[in-house]
Amino acid sequence: MNGFKAFKAQVPIAWSPRLFITLVRGIPGTRRLHRRTLEALNLTKCNRTVTRANCSSIRGMLNQVKRLIVIETEEMYNARKQNLANHKAVRPPVVVGHSPSIAASSSSS
Repeated sequence: MNGFKAFKAQVPIAWSPRLFITLVRGIPGTRRLHRRTLEALNLTKCNRTVTRANCSSIRGMLNQVKRLIVIETEEMYNARKQNLANHKAVRPPVVVGHSPSIAASSSSS
């Protein structure tokens, strides 16, 4: 379950000591109050993640801009990063065996 689906399913985050907050929607066109809240959270660009302590003041700020962000716990964040690393893992190269063609051998003689 990715962070967005978990957040939409209202997974309880009260037990997690740290929250990983990712900005997933753009800032232009949002209200000034929301822009100032995102600036206070140090979220200035899309797809950037910050880590914050799980306290009531931070949760209030997150509740204010909940349509612009995704909140993940540490386990969810680590699982997503591991999934991404596995997807980007180096794969062995594809080796294609080329046999000499008849046309190339006849033109060289």
